[in-house]
Amino acid sequence: MAVFRPTENEAPAGTGGGQPPGHSNLPDAPDFDAVRAAAQATAGRRAEIFALIGQLTFAWSNNESMFIYVLMLLLHTDQPGAAIVFGTLNTTRARLDLVQRLAKVRVGDPAIAARLAKLLKTFDEGTRLRNEFNHAMYSVDENGAITHTHAMRIEERRGRLEFGRERAMDEARLAEMGETIRRMNALNRDLWAFLPALEAHMREAAPSPAT
Repeated sequence: MAVFRPTENEAPAGTGGGQPPGHSNLPDAPDFDAVRAAAQATAGRRAEIFALIGQLTFAWSNNESMFIYVLMLLLHTDQPGAAIVFGTLNTTRARLDLVQRLAKVRVGDPAIAARLAKLLKTFDEGTRLRNEFNHAMYSVDENGAITHTHAMRIEERRGRLEFGRERAMDEARLAEMGETIRRMNALNRDLWAFLPALEAHMREAAPSPAT
């Protein structure tokens, strides 16, 4: 969704702004034809932003799926069984909570537990940024340039409720995205390197079959 930022002489929606009865508090609709005509000049910047969002989502999704194998090992089950558990828990938070709780009771090696905790922390950090962009509303100026994101969540700050916290899409923000993508790519390799160690530990810790 794209919105235009209000000009200085526009009253915030919902305040009335001293308007006569019957006046709409809705903002004016964008001039789509004018924006389309002007947007060619900012096409490269938009493409860069779209590419970064796509790379972030791609890297994040591949890493989330890796936790199917972690669950498989912690639950002493096969891949289809782990995938059913993973898919039945329909939020990322629920899936990670299960991994963390199982690790507390199934992983007895402090070094293995610490490695898993570090991997989960890195994934959590990437998840926050991924969610920020996947669930944001985007401001677009009259030239078609993406200027800001607005968080689609209610936050309480200093006793006041705020909706749509605004962040600029500046060079620092794009650099943050690039760095997070780099960390997500490295995390994927780290997860693959960790799985054999977890598997070996779980085999050693598995209870002997009853005789």
